[in-house]
Amino acid sequence: MNGEPIRKIVIVGGGTSGWMAAAAISRILGDFPGMSVQLVESEAIGTVGVGEATIPQILSFNNLLGLDENEFVRETHATYKLGIEFVDWLRPGHSYVHPFGRYGIDMMGVEFHHFWLRGRALGKREEIDEYSIAAMAGKAGKFFWPQLGNPNSPLSKLSYAFQFDASRYARYLRTIAEKQGVVRHEGKVVEVVQDGESGFVTSVQMEDGSQIEGELFLDCSGFRSLLLGQALGVPFRDWSKWLPCDRAVAVPCTLAGEHQPLTRSTARPAGWQWRIPLQHRIGNGHVYSSAHMSEQEATDLLLANLDGKPFADPNPLRFTAGHRERAWEKNVVALGLAGGFLEPLESTAIHLVQSAIARLIAYFPTFAFGEQEIARFNRDTAREYTDIRDFLVLHYKATEREDSEFWRYCRHLEPPEGLAEKLAMFRSSGRVIREHEELFTETSWLSVMAGQGIEPQGYHPVAGLLDEAETLKRLDHIHSVIAQAVSQMPTQDDFLAQQGSAIPATERVQA
Repeated sequence: MNGEPIRKIVIVGGGTSGWMAAAAISRILGDFPGMSVQLVESEAIGTVGVGEATIPQILSFNNLLGLDENEFVRETHATYKLGIEFVDWLRPGHSYVHPFGRYGIDMMGVEFHHFWLRGRALGKREEIDEYSIAAMAGKAGKFFWPQLGNPNSPLSKLSYAFQFDASRYARYLRTIAEKQGVVRHEGKVVEVVQDGESGFVTSVQMEDGSQIEGELFLDCSGFRSLLLGQALGVPFRDWSKWLPCDRAVAVPCTLAGEHQPLTRSTARPAGWQWRIPLQHRIGNGHVYSSAHMSEQEATDLLLANLDGKPFADPNPLRFTAGHRERAWEKNVVALGLAGGFLEPLESTAIHLVQSAIARLIAYFPTFAFGEQEIARFNRDTAREYTDIRDFLVLHYKATEREDSEFWRYCRHLEPPEGLAEKLAMFRSSGRVIREHEELFTETSWLSVMAGQGIEPQGYHPVAGLLDEAETLKRLDHIHSVIAQAVSQMPTQDDFLAQQGSAIPATERVQA
């Protein structure tokens, strides 16, 4: 019996995380004899619904589900995303892009940026952005699919993700999941029923008195963490020392301003503001530290810096940066906000759900609930949160800003050990360390460290083997090829129209 696989899965909570899990598990395991996937949610309980920007790994998840990209873009009112533009993070008036894809061309077995660093030592002043086709296309409002089959094309260096309406995405996935046999139950959970001896969850009791029994429970209940946090009492690991922002206020506005395939993050006196342009509206939010700014001040600042007109009331959110010490406890696995929260500065929320689902399927349990598999799941989850935390802290630590108490705190905080090592290595030699296949690539770390003013004292010695004239010639050539390629790309709006994935004008919320 203990060696038999679990067959009755109950997902508590819908939203993006719940329906991502339902769609993926029913797709992969749905044909297993006796497999049952049930999802419990209540329309009376709202979802956070602000995680509208993604990173390129979302393509793998959509492909796993067999989604048609143009249909997905239409259904979710999505736009394309080539990176994140950071405004005023180094200092007011300064900006840079964290692009998807790579910079330039690696040469002589060494990463391109070492040759860029040598070029700067020789007097070339181009920013690293100018050697990224994703950054330059994003700024120009251009988009085209990567040309992965043509390594000589600069478009082969391009990666992309999406910006979409998270509520529409959840509804889209619900339709798919229900076609694959997932059963949805409407209503509120009023009690989590546990076995008296093992402590395992056996069922959830609904407000109408019914009980939904299961063998494996996925906690997608959001910040409430109804099963993992409340019922099983798994402690929360608080990282507010390094990530002091603990509040957000979100509001959508009508379409106006630039329509670039970029998410924009603009630093504010006690945090930062996001701008996510979709096909039908713009998503906006202000993440801030309540120790340095009141909710009213934060809301007023957000509303004063919208491109269009707001068409909903501002939605305040409270959170603490960190994660549950164990994401898998007994027969409960937490996904999304139920397991932890890291502010959406680098659009990682949906990816954390996606990676947890993949990890769960890899270690899918039998009735034995093997300790080794659960321990590995928890170790990998904690490491992923830690890696992302360090990358987020980098944005706050690497700044010249001293213009508010918040920024003085961030600039002078002691970084986590892993981040301190990365910073020291880059300052010393321009080398970028990437640990154990962590989420963010060398390009990502380089973009933020270079973009936020960290000046290396040197570069890889191989970059010095080319003579000065050849170094400058190659840099000029790469620069011009990227500029020419961007000039020939269609605008994102034209691309959407050409692919048939643009929504009708009647569905857009115009200023």
